[in-house]
Amino acid sequence: MAKTSLILILTFFITQIINCAEISGKPKIIDGDTVHINTKKIRLEGIDAPEIKQYCKKPFLKISVFIGFQFSKDYLCGVTSKKRLTNKIDNSKIRCIYSSKDKYKRYLATCYKDNINLNKWMVRNGYAVAYKRYSKDYVRDEDYAKENKLGLWEGSFLKPEKWRKLN
Repeated sequence: MAKTSLILILTFFITQIINCAEISGKPKIIDGDTVHINTKKIRLEGIDAPEIKQYCKKPFLKISVFIGFQFSKDYLCGVTSKKRLTNKIDNSKIRCIYSSKDKYKRYLATCYKDNINLNKWMVRNGYAVAYKRYSKDYVRDEDYAKENKLGLWEGSFLKPEKWRKLN
């Protein structure tokens, strides 16, 4: 019984490793969680970035530390997210490891510039959130960004998934 369970588990993991494949090249950045390499559309797996037309709020003037009043301004956080990913990649080649596609036929992948996991970098710096519905891989990185008020977490925003439902 134990041998059978072990064989099944090992078979599952070996199948997953075999099913992984790589796409590499200079990407065209579509938004904060989607890139195209040649004709391949790639969705950064486990993260959700604001949409290009999505507005968020960030503080720009604090009146008093004691009163806690501050002025906020709207900004296109989806555009900011795309710019940050574009700047991070800096016209370099990236490599994306994928094992499946989503319902839109995009490759679901973890992408790297050199040894930097770009999915993780986007969440840890607050330019995307962990897409907890599909993965728990970047929850700690989101917590870090939130605690340090980085990127989106500096102000207020609707989670991208909720924004899409409302728009």
